[in-house]
Amino acid sequence: MDQGAYLDSLLVAGVAHCSAAIDGSQGLLFALFMAGFAGGATHCLGMCGPFVISQVQARLETVSLSNMSELKRVTGGALVPYHLGRGTTYMVLGGVAALASQQLTQIPGLHWIAAALLFFAALFFLGYAFRGLGVKMPGFGASQDASETQSALARAWGKTIKPLFAHPVGLRGYALGCALGFIPCGLVYGALAASAASGNWLTGVFAMLAFWLGTVPALLGLGLAGGALLGRWPDIARQAAPVLLLINGGFLLYLATQLL
Repeated sequence: MDQGAYLDSLLVAGVAHCSAAIDGSQGLLFALFMAGFAGGATHCLGMCGPFVISQVQARLETVSLSNMSELKRVTGGALVPYHLGRGTTYMVLGGVAALASQQLTQIPGLHWIAAALLFFAALFFLGYAFRGLGVKMPGFGASQDASETQSALARAWGKTIKPLFAHPVGLRGYALGCALGFIPCGLVYGALAASAASGNWLTGVFAMLAFWLGTVPALLGLGLAGGALLGRWPDIARQAAPVLLLINGGFLLYLATQLL
């Protein structure tokens, strides 16, 4: 077999393997994409927005006024390396979580773990949904102590990787995105729990890929439009996001019952 035919066979096998990982999990992937989309328009803007704005400022400050152009403004605000790095971390975590879940579910008597993980993920999303609707949900993002602890951890991690903010382009921007992907976040915890419930490492990777893709539009828009995006549009998003999270949480509960 020549090299070209060998590469073609590898490509076909890879596509088939990926298709098998996705087959039957389309509902989960769509639910996580919508959860990322709804959460990105509200929670992520508040938590990750400062990181995005600071990177945009750092990138554009290196461009003189004489060399500034619309293309440079757009590429500077898109923060492509940062988003790719953040997505890489999410996908790696999703694969590891699903692999660990797969090993546990093979132990006799622990087949219920997948359903429990989906239930756990649903509670996270429902907690954020009810909080957005004005309903207090102790333990699901409404606790001031928990929020302060989470913010403190985020600040501490942000301080550790602060040197990467100096010139966040290319590999430095990618490394910064990878590092910021580890910031404690309730929405990410919920997405990881749902990804782990798949019980297949590749499905877990695709599940977190779907979640990451859902979070990109809001943060990408923030980077491109700067602080202007924090005006009228998020008010509309804040009204729609709880409904979307409520639907996604209900769907994950349905998937959990199907596994029992």
